[in-house]
Amino acid sequence: MVKLVLLRHGQSTANEANIYTGWSDMPLTQYGCQQAREAGRKILQNNLQFTQVHTSVLVRAIKTANLVMQESKQLYLPISKTWRLNERHYGALRGLNKDFTKKKYGEKQVALWRRSFDAKPPLLDHPLCNDVMKRYRMTYCR
Repeated sequence: MVKLVLLRHGQSTANEANIYTGWSDMPLTQYGCQQAREAGRKILQNNLQFTQVHTSVLVRAIKTANLVMQESKQLYLPISKTWRLNERHYGALRGLNKDFTKKKYGEKQVALWRRSFDAKPPLLDHPLCNDVMKRYRMTYCR
């Protein structure tokens, strides 16, 4: 029987600060690293054996995957990375405090942006270009 295990990254600095990150690459906190290691220990205790690992291209997800695999003694597994597993892109909300956005746009609108498959938050004025070209192979950055 095939089993699929889904695991979200551990706490990031953005989670800790209660800000939207989406595709911004925020590091794990020490607590986030502890969470990942604990998940790996639980996987080991439950004797879950994987054949491969899939993750987004965001460092917080990659580091979580590596810590989990290390603790579960499966660090040797192949890891596939794709932007298609990135978190939701929050557009112009990126970097804003979540409580502030609820006050500015209203809880109902923010909930729609966060939970809907087709509602889009306000767009960025310009794309984030520090590593966009390299990471996402885009050519429109200046």
